[in-house]
Amino acid sequence: MERVLGIGGYFLRATDPGALSAWYRDCLGLDADEHGLWRQEAGVTVFATFESETDYFGSRTQQTMLNFRVRDLDAMLAQLRAKGADVAQETQDMEGVGRFGWVTDPEGNRLELWQPA
Repeated sequence: MERVLGIGGYFLRATDPGALSAWYRDCLGLDADEHGLWRQEAGVTVFATFESETDYFGSRTQQTMLNFRVRDLDAMLAQLRAKGADVAQETQDMEGVGRFGWVTDPEGNRLELWQPA
């Protein structure tokens, strides 16, 4: 059986694509080139499905949620707050998995930030 090799891209609709790309660059340090190519660090990727009624993604109209691995969750959340980003107050610890926090981008997409255990 042929298999996929990994995630090749993640695409977002935006009312102002340039501004949203700048937010990801300036707030999260996602340094994609002019074609959107970004070389991420090696690490695991979680692929999981959720019940259709979940509130985990924030708004029920959001069908997917992007999760970014981070080295230091507290430092990333503080950096985002300093830039005026919409950061959730709560964080979550999962034994053996890591710590999680959430931020909503300027277009209303909730993102999860994960510091692996």
